[in-house]
Amino acid sequence: MQENEFDTRAYLFNTGNYFQSYDFLGCHKLAKGYSFTVWAPHAKEVYLVGDFNDWQRDLPLQKYGQTGMWRIETTLPKRKQLYKYGIVNQESNYQLKIDPFALEYEKKPGNSSVVVTLPHKEWHDFGWLKKRKQNDITVKPLNIYEVHAGSWKIHGEEEYYSYSELAKELVFYVKKMGYTHVEFMPLMEHLLDASWGYQLMGYFAPSSRFGDLLGFLRMIDAFHQNGIGVIMDWVPGHFIKNTDALALFDGTACFEYADPVQANNVRWGSWNFDVGKAQVQSFLISSAMFWLDFCHLDGLRVDAVSNLLYLDYDEGKEGTKNAEGTNLKTEGIAFIRKLNQTIKKYHPDVLMIAEESSAFPQVTDQVENGGLGFTYKWNMGWMNDVLKFFATDPLFRNGQLNLLTFSFVYMFDEKFVLALSHDEVVHGKKSLMHKMPGDRYNQFANLRTLFTYMLGHPGKKLLFMGSEWGQFLEWRYWSSLEWVDLNDEMNRKMQHFTQQLNEFYRNEPALWQQDHSPLGIDVFDADDPKAETLGFMRRGVEEDDVVIFALNLVPVEKQHFILPVPYPGVYEEAINTEMLEYGGTWTKGQGEFITRGQPYRGQPDSIEVILPAESALVIKLKKRSTNTSE
Repeated sequence: MQENEFDTRAYLFNTGNYFQSYDFLGCHKLAKGYSFTVWAPHAKEVYLVGDFNDWQRDLPLQKYGQTGMWRIETTLPKRKQLYKYGIVNQESNYQLKIDPFALEYEKKPGNSSVVVTLPHKEWHDFGWLKKRKQNDITVKPLNIYEVHAGSWKIHGEEEYYSYSELAKELVFYVKKMGYTHVEFMPLMEHLLDASWGYQLMGYFAPSSRFGDLLGFLRMIDAFHQNGIGVIMDWVPGHFIKNTDALALFDGTACFEYADPVQANNVRWGSWNFDVGKAQVQSFLISSAMFWLDFCHLDGLRVDAVSNLLYLDYDEGKEGTKNAEGTNLKTEGIAFIRKLNQTIKKYHPDVLMIAEESSAFPQVTDQVENGGLGFTYKWNMGWMNDVLKFFATDPLFRNGQLNLLTFSFVYMFDEKFVLALSHDEVVHGKKSLMHKMPGDRYNQFANLRTLFTYMLGHPGKKLLFMGSEWGQFLEWRYWSSLEWVDLNDEMNRKMQHFTQQLNEFYRNEPALWQQDHSPLGIDVFDADDPKAETLGFMRRGVEEDDVVIFALNLVPVEKQHFILPVPYPGVYEEAINTEMLEYGGTWTKGQGEFITRGQPYRGQPDSIEVILPAESALVIKLKKRSTNTSE
């Protein structure tokens, strides 16, 4: 690299405006040997230590002007050897530190950086990327399967599936089940399994548990070649406290806040990034760009956005105010907007999804309109209300229907993902299946009804692994999913039901074309909280593209149940959750329904159906007519 080119990149990094920082910081191959560059602005001395020099302080880095960068070129290191930086702070204390820009780390419990550079990968996903650019995902199906790679399947105790094994088995499974995307809980390098990947150490390195960067890239390519998008959780708010990682990197607060109160994240036992610092912005946005650009990911789900929005979000910070007297973290809001604007500039077709639990406005509105610029936001309110309702015994659901209908009031305030995620099936919360009331038969009936309601509700979808077949045990990060469940007929039928539901979703434009428009739904009656049923209709762009949902929320069959419909003609049963093939008792469906010629609940016509106990019916228009006698 030419000196003036290095100067330019260092200047942009220090002003918060270099977003491919991994191309000059960290370890890079030279014609002979390697270069190592690290940002440690207040270090007194910096050394390169590793396997190649017996971890001795005999390879000093040279400080590069006033940039805060330290740099060395050497032929001593060999590929795959371990290294760290030995940093002497202003008090002359010596501390070994990881390379923040390392592309690989040794397997836990060690955390040394590994001498590797960006691999050459011949991609085969041109068709996928071209299609991604041409399609607006907001008017396309988005049905996400959330995965924890360390526990989807394992060979034995901590014998993880490799990236290459996941590229075969997981790709096959996700495709077979009909999901459009997979979302991985963080696959960046982390030490503590119990953190599930949310206590990150390496922001440019996939976890060595499963293989190296090239193996990771090949897995992404395999998903894309099979028509499946890949999203990954990403954590820009906080990082691990380990003293040999980013914390007090050069003896001073380089990555975290200088104010220890703001730096300390009590809730998660970590350090908060100082996202108002220019170099931290370059570091984090470069990390996001690395995964989206170099690794071809289709999106990032940004973890704990509320921690970036509010000064008082954490424990012990209640009442904290900014200079304007509010609890908003102004530098965090500015960072989020800068992040999303940058991503959209380079990759306007990728997904940026906020995990945000407050009522902060305009999360998914464009930055130019005063929004945060995310593509989607997880609908945490919907999730809490819906699970509370379905966990209630049907005998006590009277008066509770508002838990299912309240989301209709705000469903277009943001672009939402309806997420039944890992957070809802861990820490004693029980699995989705175990939350359902009643005996085993009724638990499955309720779960099928819940999934059908989720299918019909406006918003994109996300389901955590194992829930698709009704795993009874809650999720355990240290153990494989209970695949043995599928030896049981009821679990197999539940898995088949979810597969059929996913296929129906992908094939029905009414369920996603107008997800974010009031034109996409008619709710028949949501005013009576004591009601035992719920009905609504989804609409596509085409006038005749309508799908009608009827939910029976109690274990009593509803004979002669009247459903409003928009047109006279013939309708047909598309899904009956009580069919025997799904785990119910019905051996024969209801077939077709001819309109009655009588308006009902604001619609011009109606049909009569039998609504099975604790079930959902999904009905489609088959043939429109002006003659109700057909």
